[in-house]
Amino acid sequence: MIRDARVLRAGFVPREVEHRDAEVNHLSSVLEPVTNDEPANTALVTGPSGAGKTCISKFVAERLREEVLDVESTYVNCWRNYTRYRALYQILDDLGETLDIHRQSTPHDELVDRLQSYDGSRRVVILDEVDQLENPAVIYDLHSLPQFALICIANTEEQLFDCIDERLVSRLRSSEHVRMDSYHDEQLRDILAARAKWGLDPDTIEADQLHRIADAAAGDARLAIGILRTAASKADRENRERITDELLLDAASDARAQIKQKNLDALTPHQQVVYDVVRDHGPLGPSEIHDHYSDRVDDPRTQRTIRTYLSKMTQYNLVKAEGTSRDREYALVDATATSATQ
Repeated sequence: MIRDARVLRAGFVPREVEHRDAEVNHLSSVLEPVTNDEPANTALVTGPSGAGKTCISKFVAERLREEVLDVESTYVNCWRNYTRYRALYQILDDLGETLDIHRQSTPHDELVDRLQSYDGSRRVVILDEVDQLENPAVIYDLHSLPQFALICIANTEEQLFDCIDERLVSRLRSSEHVRMDSYHDEQLRDILAARAKWGLDPDTIEADQLHRIADAAAGDARLAIGILRTAASKADRENRERITDELLLDAASDARAQIKQKNLDALTPHQQVVYDVVRDHGPLGPSEIHDHYSDRVDDPRTQRTIRTYLSKMTQYNLVKAEGTSRDREYALVDATATSATQ
């Protein structure tokens, strides 16, 4: 049943993207100076989870590599590389500049010096989930280096600006901003149809089933593709010729659980403590959460940072906010509250 498993994977970047022509053209125009060996403005790409921010950024960077021989790209997942050191090391490692670096003892300044002295091909650096950086100084490190074109990906502009200092805010406000909205159901259906066409055998899934997946995913392409992948994988294991409605229903629950677990696994240590506090004591307001959190860690972050963490977890459906801004409380999302695909 599965013809090409790569097409169904979450991180797959297709040769053509659906319903994002304007965003692709905008981001391409921002990076165009790189093709003439000139510095490019920093691009800020924002939008909700599953809107295609990462896919579009990688797509445009890859297209640049195809057009210009001396342009390369580096992708940094700031969920995993959330410290300044990890992010800088990841970039240098991609440049082949880490052979003599001792990860435990090399100071940050030496890493920055190596980036400053880099004189190879111009490089597009994608900082995904950039608001996850515990020390956003890495943005400043790269923003000031003309040999690197920077793409910063975040859910919202406000979420990013809340966790950086005014010096960086003023610089990023002058950046080119590519805003992306959630997909409509018909757009998601087209994305799923393209994945099914290239990833599955013909007549494996019906058009109305793709519509139901799109409806269940509620604008989230990552979830929609996850449901399709999970259903196809189970059907393939069971040697079925078609994806049944029963498989789709189970796949919707499984895909949500997989995404939630992936998001939980990606939390930083401090975010994990905040999540645990909400799990153990919620619903709670931000101040109460901060009090409990401060009792559990040796170096607590500020209340403002905790609010940023909570906003991030809300975006990723790990916690939910209840009430107005004045009396807002946070609780865990009910794991049983899922949308049906039938």
